[in-house]
Amino acid sequence: MPSLPTTIADELGIALGNLADAATGTVTPTLRLGVTGLSRAGKTIFITALIHNLLTGARLPGFAPMAEGRLIGARLAEHPDNATPRFAYENHLAALMGTPPVWPESTRRISQLRLTLRYQSASWIKSQFGTSTLNLDIVDYPGEWLLDLPLLTKSYAQWSEEALSLANRPARAQEAKPFLDALGSFDPAREADDAAAETLATAFTAYLRASKGDARALSTLPPGRFLMPGDLEGSPALTFAPLPAPAATPRHSSLYAMLERRYEAYKSVVVRPFFRDHFARLDRQIVLVDALRALNAGPEAVADLETALTSVLSCFRQGSSNPISRLFTRKIDRILFAATKADLLHHTSHARLETILNRLVANASRRAKFHGAETRSLAIAAIRATHEGSVKHGGETLPTIIGTPENGQRLGETTYDGKTEIALFPGDLPENPDSLFKSVDSTPELNFLRFLPPKTLSPSQTGDPVFPHIRLDRALDFLIGDKMA
Repeated sequence: MPSLPTTIADELGIALGNLADAATGTVTPTLRLGVTGLSRAGKTIFITALIHNLLTGARLPGFAPMAEGRLIGARLAEHPDNATPRFAYENHLAALMGTPPVWPESTRRISQLRLTLRYQSASWIKSQFGTSTLNLDIVDYPGEWLLDLPLLTKSYAQWSEEALSLANRPARAQEAKPFLDALGSFDPAREADDAAAETLATAFTAYLRASKGDARALSTLPPGRFLMPGDLEGSPALTFAPLPAPAATPRHSSLYAMLERRYEAYKSVVVRPFFRDHFARLDRQIVLVDALRALNAGPEAVADLETALTSVLSCFRQGSSNPISRLFTRKIDRILFAATKADLLHHTSHARLETILNRLVANASRRAKFHGAETRSLAIAAIRATHEGSVKHGGETLPTIIGTPENGQRLGETTYDGKTEIALFPGDLPENPDSLFKSVDSTPELNFLRFLPPKTLSPSQTGDPVFPHIRLDRALDFLIGDKMA
């Protein structure tokens, strides 16, 4: 995909934002870490666990500043951006530590939080000047918003053609039928009216929502704000839908022309400000990927996830930057791809999960490396909801995970009540990830359920309860460890 088009006003706004960041960071340097992923990838859980582990001094052996005894401590700092909501860390932590513990609400808007980290530098020269500090600004935003960024390069006609082509695929017939039926009732050349626009937008939104359910787990379906409208719900900028192009140039007063204007307004009012004010000012990025949910849904969802990730990563401003150029434009120099929910698999399958993730992000990773950004892939669980065991079945010992499925989770004929702990053999991931993109017949039988958060937590050195995790420390080391060297 070509680079995102920016105006002089965009670049000026980005430069002013970077200069403001630099002015506030003259004493304490600041690293802006973007955390994103498509719906239910675990963004809120990842950020909450990361913050809690750093605040409580939890054991993180894969995080060099802590493993080497150089991390002195962390604290929550004053919120740095008056225009951006603060990440509700305390509320999310309370949910995870409640009686009973529950998973916090998912990300539905952009939010931010600042941690100040105090550490001793590993450099002898730097260490002679005493301890060092780093402001870590964590920016949380829905991955669906990233899928909107490519819209900046597309006209309404181009987007409509792509959206309708997807809706007419046989695999999406059930979810798309009500919308396509509604679409057939309207002539794009007819006189415009708000009622017609609202009918089409409502039907299109219902199709998007159905396609993102567990049964389909589809990803490449912008506009992202249709399912997360916030205070723009009901506004004309969010009340449009794709239409087939009319044979002749549409009149200004036609339904087609009205929806085209609203599509352009969506780009101006929603997409471009997000890119300018937040996205283009990141230094590091972690992309959380719920690959297991796509595997549960089948080859169509897996291929769709690959397309979505390639589209998402093509939007990043990637590469290295020096202290002077960073005053005016920022580039993301490290990107971590993290396959979440690794606790739904036995550890013997984690290497295969990382192989599958590498296959999904291969195109995006090659592009990032070409532009000078460093990438890495990890299978992680920011909060581990299961532990491991084994069962004997048919004379064979099978590796299992043990935990309590959420109420309503089903496996075969069994529906779980949210109270019963089970041992589950989730199945074997294939050695060759290409098989996951083929027919349903070639897909291995996999059983991934959603489990409740852990009830019993071990204390940290300070006596605070901390969450078990899988490779959260290694993820943290890749994302910020070099900045604390």
